[in-house]
Amino acid sequence: MSSVIAFSTTTTPAATVHGAYINRRSFPRRLAGHHSRLARSRLPQITAALAQKTALQYRKLGDSDLEISEITIGTMTFGEQNTEREAHEILSYAFENGVNILDTAEMYPVPPKKETQGRTDLYVSSWMKSRPRDKVILATKVAGYTQRSNYLRDDADIVRVDAANIKESVEKSLKRLGTDYIDLLQIHWPDRYVPLFGEFFYDYSKWRPSVPIVEQLQAFKELVDEGKVRYIGVSNESSYGVMEFVHAAKVGGLPKIVSIQNSYSLLVRCPFEIDLSEVCHPNNCNIGLLAYSPLAGGALSGKYLDLDSEAAKNGRFKLFPGYMARYRDSLAREATVHYIEMAKKHGLTPVQLALGFVRDRPFVTSSIVGATSVAQLKENIDAFITTERPLSPEVEADIESIFKRYKDPAIL
Repeated sequence: MSSVIAFSTTTTPAATVHGAYINRRSFPRRLAGHHSRLARSRLPQITAALAQKTALQYRKLGDSDLEISEITIGTMTFGEQNTEREAHEILSYAFENGVNILDTAEMYPVPPKKETQGRTDLYVSSWMKSRPRDKVILATKVAGYTQRSNYLRDDADIVRVDAANIKESVEKSLKRLGTDYIDLLQIHWPDRYVPLFGEFFYDYSKWRPSVPIVEQLQAFKELVDEGKVRYIGVSNESSYGVMEFVHAAKVGGLPKIVSIQNSYSLLVRCPFEIDLSEVCHPNNCNIGLLAYSPLAGGALSGKYLDLDSEAAKNGRFKLFPGYMARYRDSLAREATVHYIEMAKKHGLTPVQLALGFVRDRPFVTSSIVGATSVAQLKENIDAFITTERPLSPEVEADIESIFKRYKDPAIL
């Protein structure tokens, strides 16, 4: 992982030499020995390019000892939109520029299908062979309740989050990934009914019996005790679910969840901000948010405003009809136009505005950023480290003005 040397106003404990910020925890020993010499000579002349390459920040994930970069690399396009060579190039660029965590899942690539299921993990595995295992924080996910997915399990048409399914999922993931442990294992979505992917309101009529959360945690405990999983988390969860997991762990002496991976962006704010932010607060349950789709599947980049553009034609909305319809068949497009116009007013690109907003929320530990090219990934990383930190009060005020008019426009 690259060292952290950047012009910064962060309050993280650090040494300051000629205005340069040095994070002692990540400053390599080979450079630390030359600290005084650098201070006298080269350090004042650190180029902007070097500062840009090494300015990512790192944060503790919940109650774990995982110190993760504020960007997590999402891999769900690997094996569908990206070849193995492209996947390796993307991962290498990310880790060479300070990212230390990647996110995958047994369902990937997306959209999921029998012919490609698990291919993402295989691409990740072949890349990891060239990296020290302890330098890669590997996060993956076990599928939640799923019907008609008999290709995921050996003897089941319906996938559940019970002990047998969890264990089978982990064993297969370990084999595909070519590792003997997973740093963070999350439940991709709950076993019980919850509103998902564009749904907003809880539908009473869809309630169904589900695997008791204590049973799920007991299965995770066995895997933790065996050394196959270090930490656990949830995804696409509600406040009720998080509290149930935390309570069951406390009462039963079982592993506590340290993360929640939910959608969060300029277009999807309410589900987390209304009360999950309180639940996950460090002084309450201390659960870190891994925000997925901070660019709303690419919608907030503006590339889908002209569906006949080259960028739109090569994007997932066009490649996979019906995919992420919540960002296309809703008021999201109209709201996006306003955010892009506002970004331009403040001298920001759409990507800088969208990623800068998510980056600055106090409850976000890391933003999951996907890319189908190194150029796209570079734009995303640069947006984190070149955009004013935090966004100015004027930008924040304009964001809130648009939000008051549209709230969550991606609701179908």
